[in-house]
Amino acid sequence: MDLKEINSYGQDMIECLKLTTSPVAVKLVPKGEKVPEGIKKADEVMRHCQFVDRVRKTGEELYTLGEDQMCKGGAGVMGLGALPPKVASGEFYYKGLKQFGTQEAAKLTIEMVPTLTPDSTEAVLYAPLEKVTFMPDVVLVICNPMQIMLLTQAYMYKTGGRLEVSFAGKQSLCSDGVVQAKEGEIGVTVGCSGSRLYTGITDNEMTMGIPVELLPDVAAGLMEICPN
Repeated sequence: MDLKEINSYGQDMIECLKLTTSPVAVKLVPKGEKVPEGIKKADEVMRHCQFVDRVRKTGEELYTLGEDQMCKGGAGVMGLGALPPKVASGEFYYKGLKQFGTQEAAKLTIEMVPTLTPDSTEAVLYAPLEKVTFMPDVVLVICNPMQIMLLTQAYMYKTGGRLEVSFAGKQSLCSDGVVQAKEGEIGVTVGCSGSRLYTGITDNEMTMGIPVELLPDVAAGLMEICPN
C-alpha cells in the first residue's frame, strides 16, 4: 500500500459517504525518530481533538510535539509524556468534573483506557487522508451514526463477523480513536467532555478510528455497499 492508494481511499471515502469534512490521517512518530521534512509545525497550542477537528476542516498537514498539546491527558495516552497524576489517580474526573460517584471508580476507568508507554512518542502528525504525504498509523473519521453504520458494514463485507468496540466517554479521540486503532482494533467512540466542549464536533457526530492496515478492506467494502 503506497501513498497514492491511501489518498485514493480517502477520496473514495469522502465520495461514498458524502462526507463534508476529510478523514484525518494520524501518525505517532516513535521517540528518537525525526518528523518527515516538509511538514509544518503547529502554530498554536491546542488539544489533540482540536487538531483533528481543525485538520478535517482546513485540509492542513501539520505535526505537534508534546509542548503543542494542551490536554496532557490526551498527550499522555498517546505516549507524549505520562498521564498527569490527578488524571491517573481518578481525582480529576471525580473531584474536578464530578463524573463518578467515587474516586476509585474513576481510577478504575482510567486504568482501563488504552494507553501507550510514557515518553514513547516523539511527535503526532495530522493530515487529510486524501492529501496525506506520510504513511499514517490510523485514520479518524468524524461523521454521523448512519455513516458509522456504513463504515462498519464495509469493514465486515469481506469477512463477516461483528465489530467489538470499547469506550467510556473518556479520552475519546486520543485513546479510543488513535491508541486503540494503532493497536490494530477499529475504535468507535461517542466523544468525551473535552472533545464535545472544545471542538466543532456536533451532537450528531461520532468518531471511528481505523488502523491503516484495515483501510483497503474498508474502502473496498464501501465501494460495494454505499448507496448511490
